[in-house]
Amino acid sequence: MKKFVEEFKTFVMRGNVMNLAVGVIIGGAFQAIVNSLVNDVVSPVISLATKGINFADKFILLSKVPEGQTVATVEQAKELGIATLNYGSFITAIINFFIMAIVIFCLVKAINKLMDLGKKKEEEAPAEEPTTKVCPFCKSEISIEAVKCPHCTSDIPEEAAEEE
Repeated sequence: MKKFVEEFKTFVMRGNVMNLAVGVIIGGAFQAIVNSLVNDVVSPVISLATKGINFADKFILLSKVPEGQTVATVEQAKELGIATLNYGSFITAIINFFIMAIVIFCLVKAINKLMDLGKKKEEEAPAEEPTTKVCPFCKSEISIEAVKCPHCTSDIPEEAAEEE
């Protein structure tokens, strides 16, 4: 049992698991923001564009309504115990998904652009002038200013310095 507990402790304390936990928590908070964006901003605009259609109130009654009763909202149907098919909620969930996908796409695109800027700065750094060259005879590394190889004592031709 102790070995199991130790293995579990090691598993939980890994960086990946902790990163996943943080991601899930932030994702939950982010979902609340997106839901508010959809319900409080996007849905009213869509409702205005569709002349007052409120998707949250769209449903189909699956049971009979008792005589003398009318059902105008999902809440009224629930109070009367009437089964409903809430396709408006489904449409809202689809809108939530697309908004979430667009926001995540924009975030990832911005992060990638920032990462590319960092890479470009590294690439733009001027290359240092070489301080060594390779002897064409013994292939040893020697000073770039050498005219004679200290290893094989060969005279180094001028073009060997230009090869490096």
